[in-house]
Amino acid sequence: MASPGEPRVRLPHLRLDELLEELQARLEAARGTRDRVHSLLEAVLSVGRELDLEQVLHSIVEAAAVLVDAEYAALGVIGPDGKRLSAFHTVGVGEEEIARIGPFPEGHGILGELIRHPQPLRLAKLSGHPASYGFPPGHPSMNSFLGVPIRVRDQVFGNLYLTEKRGGAEFDEEDESVLSTLAVAAGVAIDNARLYEESRLRERWLRANAEITHRLMSGSERAEALGLIADRAREITASALAAVALPMEHTDALAVEIAVGIDSEAHRGLVLPRNRSLMGLAFAAAAPVSSADVNKDERISPEPARFHGLGPAVAVPIGTSERSVRGVVLLARKAGRAVFAGYETEMLQGFAGQAAIAMELAERRADAERIAVLTDRDRIARDLHDLAIQRLFATGMTLQSAGRFIEHPEAVERVLRAVDDLDETIKIIRSTIFGLRARAGTAGTGLRARVVRVVGEAAPVLGFAPSVRMEGLVDTDVPREIADHVVAVLSEALTNIARHAQADRAEVALTTDGHEVTLTVSDDGTGIPPGGRRSGLRNMSERAEQLGGRLEVSRPDGGGTTLRWQVPVPPE
Repeated sequence: MASPGEPRVRLPHLRLDELLEELQARLEAARGTRDRVHSLLEAVLSVGRELDLEQVLHSIVEAAAVLVDAEYAALGVIGPDGKRLSAFHTVGVGEEEIARIGPFPEGHGILGELIRHPQPLRLAKLSGHPASYGFPPGHPSMNSFLGVPIRVRDQVFGNLYLTEKRGGAEFDEEDESVLSTLAVAAGVAIDNARLYEESRLRERWLRANAEITHRLMSGSERAEALGLIADRAREITASALAAVALPMEHTDALAVEIAVGIDSEAHRGLVLPRNRSLMGLAFAAAAPVSSADVNKDERISPEPARFHGLGPAVAVPIGTSERSVRGVVLLARKAGRAVFAGYETEMLQGFAGQAAIAMELAERRADAERIAVLTDRDRIARDLHDLAIQRLFATGMTLQSAGRFIEHPEAVERVLRAVDDLDETIKIIRSTIFGLRARAGTAGTGLRARVVRVVGEAAPVLGFAPSVRMEGLVDTDVPREIADHVVAVLSEALTNIARHAQADRAEVALTTDGHEVTLTVSDDGTGIPPGGRRSGLRNMSERAEQLGGRLEVSRPDGGGTTLRWQVPVPPE
């Protein structure tokens, strides 16, 4: 302790001021760190609350810009190929500026550097990096840069890009640490949003399956079910086009029966080869086949042009295995839209498989109902044979006997005419009995059923349903070989009417007396023009001549055309 006479030692005021300033700076830094941590927690909570994926991505970009005080922020989603960006979400750039800049970047330059090397990247000046790619015209000036990858379950989902730290400063280690922490939370939020989106999608697919199954089991036609499959698949996957193709009998091709959406008319009715079409490849492989751009895919025949304005597409077989593939459903999105993700294709495949099972169940139910109908027809045929024909025959015999005792000539003639009518009625009933007795194994394969089927298939093309009349035992008296020619001639005749006749009405008559079979097809159209193409008529004539018959074509007084195709039936 100094004596009273000695001078007092004084601490330098300058040193004390420095200590106070340093203490204040540390307090402010601690306060800033606390505020930043609080902001980071708020950002994490805000991002985690969202379940819509698009909203989650937008929230992540906004939170990133606020946390590191960046003027511009973006989140680039990496596409399935892992080499380029498939989506881009921005903050700080207005819609007018985006329109001036043009298409969003795909991942060149610095953005691509972060895709190739998914590690945090911090730059004081963007243009100083060797991978710098420059900016397109109209793009705002950017210098400082901070990029951080976002991982979802050990896979890189995309990258956060931050530029132009406010105040002209550079991004520092703390910014990088904060942004990396946000990226971890963003990965969890994105994963949750994707899982939620997938669960919602599965729910929609299940509802669509239930609707289709209900329609089929309620007796709806196959075409209606296929149309519903196409409609629901297009809606759920946000596709621009949906088409359904089925295999053609006796050919190695597919026919597009249903098409809805953009340019559906260009697809409907197309016959597609199995080796030069997306649907054909999916059918042959019994597995989904996808394309990033159907207009540039070398596996797909460009002709006829049918994918204008479309890009990503996927074709999925309708069936659960190669043996049970019933057809193919094709979905295509507009050009520039996202390709079909793996989980989307998986859900679509499950939907198509369930639809195939529902179609098979409906067919089995229809078979059971058909058998019940055939059983009932057998009973009716038996009753007709055992009761109606016998009574008619007995009545005819009675009338014939009674005619001997009638002296009035006119009365005798009437009785004989009645007997003839009864004989004709018996013939008609017998023909009906043969038709009714078509068994389950042969149902739909007889000439009678084949003619009805051909006429029914031609009705949509003609625009009206032709009338059909059949007389005689067409299923039993006409051999299979001749029946095949009859069906071919009928199909050709109806096709010619649809293409050339401009008719409003057509009549089909098929008759046989056991010695000859005659097919007559008539219409009220414009008739056959002189000098017109006659290749179809020549084919029909050759078929008749081959069987020892003839073809006659006439034009009735009332207009139109009558075609009469007649061939002999060989004796058994």
